[in-house]
Amino acid sequence: MRKLLPLIGTTSGSHPGGRSALTCRYRCGDACFHEVPNTSDNEYVGDVIAGALSRRSALRAAAVVTVATATGAATAVTVPQAAAATAGRHGGAHTTAARGLRFAPVAPNTADAVTVPDGYRQNVVIRWGEPILRGAPAFDPENQTAAAQAGQFGYNNDFLALLPVPGERGRRLLVANHEYTDEVLMFRGYDPRNPTRRQVEVAWAAHGLSAVVVEEDSRSGRLTAVPRHPLNRRVTATGAFRLTGPAAGSDLLKTSADPSGRKVLGTLNNCSGGTTPWGTTLHGEENFNQYFANGSSATDLRYGIGTSATERKWERFDRRFDLAQEPNEVHRFGYVVEFDPYDPGSTPRKHTALGRFKHEAATVRLTDDGRPVVYSGDDERFDYFYKFVGSKRMRHGNSRSAREHNLSLLEEGTLYVAKLTGDSPATDIDGSGKLPGDGEFDGSGTWIPLATATAHGAVSHVEGMSADEVFVFTRLAGDKVGATKMDRPEDIQPSPHTGKVYVVLTNNTNRGKAGSPAADEANPRSGNKHGHILELTERHNRAESTSFAWSLFLVAGDPSDPSTYFAGFPKGRVSPISCPDNVAFDPHGNLWMSTDGNQLGSHDGLFGVATRGERRGELKQFLTVPKGAETCGPVIEDRRVLVAVQHPGELDGATVEKPASAWPDGPGRIVRPAVVAVWRADGCDIGV
Repeated sequence: MRKLLPLIGTTSGSHPGGRSALTCRYRCGDACFHEVPNTSDNEYVGDVIAGALSRRSALRAAAVVTVATATGAATAVTVPQAAAATAGRHGGAHTTAARGLRFAPVAPNTADAVTVPDGYRQNVVIRWGEPILRGAPAFDPENQTAAAQAGQFGYNNDFLALLPVPGERGRRLLVANHEYTDEVLMFRGYDPRNPTRRQVEVAWAAHGLSAVVVEEDSRSGRLTAVPRHPLNRRVTATGAFRLTGPAAGSDLLKTSADPSGRKVLGTLNNCSGGTTPWGTTLHGEENFNQYFANGSSATDLRYGIGTSATERKWERFDRRFDLAQEPNEVHRFGYVVEFDPYDPGSTPRKHTALGRFKHEAATVRLTDDGRPVVYSGDDERFDYFYKFVGSKRMRHGNSRSAREHNLSLLEEGTLYVAKLTGDSPATDIDGSGKLPGDGEFDGSGTWIPLATATAHGAVSHVEGMSADEVFVFTRLAGDKVGATKMDRPEDIQPSPHTGKVYVVLTNNTNRGKAGSPAADEANPRSGNKHGHILELTERHNRAESTSFAWSLFLVAGDPSDPSTYFAGFPKGRVSPISCPDNVAFDPHGNLWMSTDGNQLGSHDGLFGVATRGERRGELKQFLTVPKGAETCGPVIEDRRVLVAVQHPGELDGATVEKPASAWPDGPGRIVRPAVVAVWRADGCDIGV
C-alpha cells in the first residue's frame, strides 16, 4: 500500500505556499508579504446565496454518508446519488486506470532529478543559454553578455507551445516564455545591493520569449534543438512591442519616450499562455509590478507597485523603471502578448482589450460562429478571473489577408469578470472544507461586462470609469462591479472534448484570516495552502454565454485530509497533490496539472486526472522535478510529454558558488532551467 505523506505546515525556511524566500524575492517581489492589494468591500460568494436552494433541491437527490471534518470530528452530510454510485463502481473488480493514465504513479520524493514512471525515458531538450540564433556564442556563464544572451535560450522557461513546421517533416517549433531571472544564481559574486550594468543588461536579455525549431527522433519522443534555423527567434525586455485595441494611444499609456502611447519596449514576467486557432501564441504578463520603483498612486497600490527601490535595481540603469520619472510606464505592462512564431520579422502585440492585471494565462476557444473567447486568471490573493468575447470571426486559410485579419481578432469585443453564487446556506461553509448539506460545493455564476471595444471606439459598462480606465485599471473595474474574490486564479483551460472550463486556484493562506474574506462556497477552506480547481459549465455549453454553473472538481491536498475531494473518486487510490498551477488536456480528455509550491513535503510535479467517465477524479502523479524547481508549461501529446523545469536550485542561501541543486548537468556545473521531453521506452502512446 502506498504510504501517504504526512500533512505538514510550511516547511522550514520557506514562505507561504511552499516557496523558498529566494523564489518570493525574484519571482513575485515578495507578494505574499505585502498587504493584499484588493481591499475592496465587494461581496463574496457567501453573501449571495439567497434564493438558490430551491433549484438544487429540485435537481438532486442525496444519500447520507458520514465523513470526518478537517478537525477530525464525525459529521453527517449528504452527497449526490451519482457520486455514491460512482464510488460503488470504483470499488468493483475493474482496476484498469483511465485511458491516458495507465502508468505506475511516481511516488512523492525529494530527488534532485526529473523522476518519471517505470518504463519511461527523458531528455533535456534545451537549457538556459544554449545558442539558437546565428552568430550567438556558446554559453559561458563566467563571461555572459547581453549580446550573447539575446541570441541564446532565455532563463526560467515557463509556458511551452509545440507547433508544426510547415514543409519540414519531423520538425516542430517550440515557443517558450522566460518569466523572470534569478540573478544570484546566474552571476558569480552577485551583490544584490549593487548590481552592475552588465548584469542588468544580461537579465533584460534573459527575459521574454524564445522560438526554436526542434528535431524529433522518429523512434522515440526525444527532441533536439536545431540552432540557427530561420524561424528561431528571441524576444527580450528591450525589443519593440505594439499596443493594440481600445486603450492604445490613451493618455494613460503615453511616456516621454513614447508620446504616441502605442509603442512599448519589452515584455516582463511572462508566466503561462496559450495557443490560438489561427496559429499564434499568447503570453500573459504576470508579476510585472516588481520591476518598477517609487510608485505611490492609488492605482499603483491596487497593482502591488512598491513605493521604494526594487529588488533588481533596474531603475538605476533605465529611467522607465522609475515611476517618479515615468509614472505611466507601468501601465504598459500587465497585458496578454500575441506572438506570431511563423513571421520572424513581426512585432508582437499587447492587447489592451483583454484587460490589464497579473495575467497567468490566456487560453482560447471559438464560439459556434467562429469568434474568439479568451479566459485569463489574475494571479493574486482575492482577485478575479475574466473572459473576453471577440466580435469578429476568424478567417480560415493562410493568405496574407487572412493572417492580418486574424491578428486583429483580440482588438474588438467585450471583457467580462466572473461573479459566483453559492447555493448553500452561509452556515454550511465553516472554513474547514467540510461539504455543505447538499454534498457538493457548487452554484451558479455570471459574467459581468466591464467594457466593449469596437472599430469605432469603446464603451465602459462600469459606472464612474471611462473605457480607457477599465482596460488599464481592470482590477478597479472588477472591484466596482462586485466580482468574486478568489484564491489566486491561475491557469484556465476549456476542455476540447466537453466544453467545460477548468479554473485553477493555486492557494491562499490569507483566506479566513482576521481582516480578510472568510471561506465561501467557491473557496471553502480557511488558510487554503493546497488550492483547488473549479469546473464551469457555460449555459447551453456556449462559449459566449454570460451565465454558467460551477462546482469544485478537485480540492487539493493529502487524500487522508478529510477536506480534500477528487470528483468523487476513492481518495485512497489517488496521488497527493498540492498547489496546482498550469494545466493542459491530453488527447483522451484528461486534465494534466503542474504544481508550484508543494506543501506536502515532496517536490513539485506533473499529475493527470480523468475528467469524465467511470474513473472521473482518478489522479496520478507522472513526474517530479529537482530541488527548488517548479513544474511549468506542460504539453501533453500522444507519445510525448513536455515540461519546463523552472528555477532549479532556487532555495534559500543558494548562489552560484553554493548551488542547492546539481541539475541538469551534474556537480561542478552551473544550475540551469531547461525543457524536458518524456516518452515511453517502447515507443507506444503515453498512458495507454
